[in-house]
Amino acid sequence: MAPELWRQEVDNPWPDRPHGTIIIDPDAALLYFIETSDHATRYGVSVGAAGFDWNGTARLQFWRSWPRWNVPDSMVARRPKLEPYSVANGGMDAGPGNPMGARALYLFQDGVDTLYRVHGDASARELGKPVSSGCIRMLNQDVIHLNDRAIHGAAVTVLPSIKPSRLTQLY
Repeated sequence: MAPELWRQEVDNPWPDRPHGTIIIDPDAALLYFIETSDHATRYGVSVGAAGFDWNGTARLQFWRSWPRWNVPDSMVARRPKLEPYSVANGGMDAGPGNPMGARALYLFQDGVDTLYRVHGDASARELGKPVSSGCIRMLNQDVIHLNDRAIHGAAVTVLPSIKPSRLTQLY
């Protein structure tokens, strides 16, 4: 794994943002948790694949330990074999094989679930790559670390990608 993707304390690139703000740079595949005006914790992430990337500012509405994976209807339409894990069928139990991993942070805009998450279950070889259906994926130990610091209602900003295109690799 590239050293720049390791969890580390760094100088805060956004000193005007309050403690608890989360900023995701999809092109660099990095997530920043604002600690103070001077310091941030930086994590390597994997991001949404081409056609599935999302950007904007949302609110961290809540988080879950070992969450269920409730496959959205749009994903079931693309991958019918996931239908047993659809919202209508109650989703997938937590544990090995569940792509949500150890923790999930749920993002809302104007009180409405965006269906995008910051969650675990990324492998080290996926970090820095566009592999998800829009969610931000982290190593389980990193999403646990972030979850332990997360602040209810904090702003979560996903910066717009400026790369011309990305490879599509969906799980």
